Amino acid sequence: MMDNAVLLDTSVTVYALGGDDPRREPCRSLLARANAGEFRAYASVEMVQELVHHRLRKTGDRNHAIADGRDITAACTVLYFDREILDLSLDLIERIPTMRSRDAVHAATAIAYGIESIASTDTAFDGIPGLKRIDPLTLDSVAT
Repeated sequence: MMDNAVLLDTSVTVYALGGDDPRREPCRSLLARANAGEFRAYASVEMVQELVHHRLRKTGDRNHAIADGRDITAACTVLYFDREILDLSLDLIERIPTMRSRDAVHAATAIAYGIESIASTDTAFDGIPGLKRIDPLTLDSVAT
């Protein structure tokens, strides 16, 4: 178990970087708390790839999308995506009918690395055994 560790879901970074949305400021606040050292932020390789994909599609600005990807890798510890995580993500998809593939990779990464919390606006992470979702809208739920 990694105390004070939180895996960031792509939704947190997408909303933090995005336009006007009620989730923007809470996601920015969560990232600021990580930068202030209140908890250790982790990211899966898939999260960074997904963020860059989203930013390329949304903005069309390759340089900006790449810079966003590099910024998040500088702010987090990026965790490997290996065969163990692939197998665990496939198991999650098999066991949980509502589980999507990218979410499964994020969840599997957290589980494989012993990270018990994932920060996400996405309720798809609710109810995954061994994983607690932290909703940026309720920042007080981050264990410090």
